[in-house]
Amino acid sequence: MFGPSILRAASALTLSASVALAQGGRGGQQGPTLPPTNPQAQPVDRANAPYVRATPPTDPMILKIVEEGMERSQVMKIAQTLLDSIGPRLTGSTDADRAQAWMLSNYANWGIPARIENYGTWNRWKNGAAFAELTFPRVRGLEVSAMGWSPGTNGKWVEGNVVMIPDSVVTPELFAAWVPNAKGKFVLLNAPQLSCRMPSQLAEFGTVASRDRLRQEQSALSASFNQRVLAGGGPRGIQAKLKAAGALGALTTNFSQYPGINKVFGSASQEIPTVDVGCEDMGLLYRLAANNQSPKIRLMVDAEKGPERPVGNVIAEMKGTTLPNEYVVLSAHFDSFTGGSGATDNGTGSLTMIEAMRILRTVYPNPKRTIIIGLWNSEEQGLNGSKAYAEMHPEVIAGMQMLFNQDNGTGRISSISPGPFVHAGAFLTRYMSEMPSEITQWIRLGSTSPFGGPGGTDHTTFVCYKAPGIGTGALSWDYSNTTWHTNRDTYDKIVPEDLRNNATLIAMLAYMASEDTQQFPRDLVPQGNLPNGTPRPWPACPGPTKSAAQSTR
Repeated sequence: MFGPSILRAASALTLSASVALAQGGRGGQQGPTLPPTNPQAQPVDRANAPYVRATPPTDPMILKIVEEGMERSQVMKIAQTLLDSIGPRLTGSTDADRAQAWMLSNYANWGIPARIENYGTWNRWKNGAAFAELTFPRVRGLEVSAMGWSPGTNGKWVEGNVVMIPDSVVTPELFAAWVPNAKGKFVLLNAPQLSCRMPSQLAEFGTVASRDRLRQEQSALSASFNQRVLAGGGPRGIQAKLKAAGALGALTTNFSQYPGINKVFGSASQEIPTVDVGCEDMGLLYRLAANNQSPKIRLMVDAEKGPERPVGNVIAEMKGTTLPNEYVVLSAHFDSFTGGSGATDNGTGSLTMIEAMRILRTVYPNPKRTIIIGLWNSEEQGLNGSKAYAEMHPEVIAGMQMLFNQDNGTGRISSISPGPFVHAGAFLTRYMSEMPSEITQWIRLGSTSPFGGPGGTDHTTFVCYKAPGIGTGALSWDYSNTTWHTNRDTYDKIVPEDLRNNATLIAMLAYMASEDTQQFPRDLVPQGNLPNGTPRPWPACPGPTKSAAQSTR
């Protein structure tokens, strides 16, 4: 047994080590925190940003909005419930139902009239955990996630060998001859990554020869797997054929370039239990199968896919007092995929608009124009919720003063795009000139540009109808690789200071647009010319896909 002096010394050593770790160094104090290195995260050059004030704001309502948004923010409390307790919000899922019902309850508590506005149907889906393990030739747990709308295994473990479609299967006829071999087996549908190292590591340490070899081999393998799936009818068509043949499940993977991070999508066309497999585990299964070592796994997917049922958007509004038929719209899509919690795509965009609406209801409850917040459904399947709303509400399109949309991650808003509207820059400059420089100093106001057509995110739906939809861009925080549609898109990725900033900014923009004495003019910049010299026509505005059966995704 150790004596008291030794225990005290050990405790002191442990405490010293803990302090050193907390300070990020080996026993020494850290220096001052350095500013961010990304140029977009630096303040703007005020000489080129006339909207950044040199003095504090004077508008009493602006001051109230800033105080409510920055000192009494509720956004992280709302975020924790949405992202931790409810989680991902796949279109048609029971989780999406819970999220929408919870938002109606919030709006009721805040005294904001709200409704769910149905526009179509989608497959019901109950999310559940997925588990898998390799059982032969050795035992190992496998990292898997259920793909969105995957059928489950009826609460049971299913076990079978893992097989690949042979590389010789390159036509529908050859696939039809092979597919009976899938009975009672799990089928690898995607090419594995030959290396799960980060590209930056390969660039830092790999020889030119090794990187060229890896790139060539990976390209050839991916092309081969794609051809095999195409022979089976493509990613959608192959599912029904595998089900008819009696396959136990399908194994997919989508490496996001960082260790442990995969992109997890899904399709309502899935007919057999389908899971995303972690990069390293997919490579293991592939190598075992390719070397005829008879890999066997067992799998349980505790999910339930059901028939199509009604789906809709959550709409709330504060009626205008003097111009009720003119509208300011707060826009974000509420749906997500299922790999993580849908935190930055698009939990943070939704939370920005939700908190902005709460702020406005608290300090600006009687707006001049009607203020609407639309939390759109099914953006991930083709902007379906916003397209349906635009189709159902021509009066909002006709009377829209301005719409603000956010959909690219947790970072503070660092850019605002006027789009194709000639006068949007002047209006936005005037609005931001009334705001505190602590918020506007980060924003780069873009230039007008021709409209390429609806796509990418929801404000383009409204721009297509020549209504002033304004897109806001956030700092990346490596959105594309780390969180966009990944299994790591979770609450901890939120930057609270940036989210408070964004909600306060949107609330101020909505207030300024609501009170504006000028109606927004819809003059458009020229669309330019086609290669043959004729004027480029305005893009067509396609309607929503209103059912999973109609979807091509």
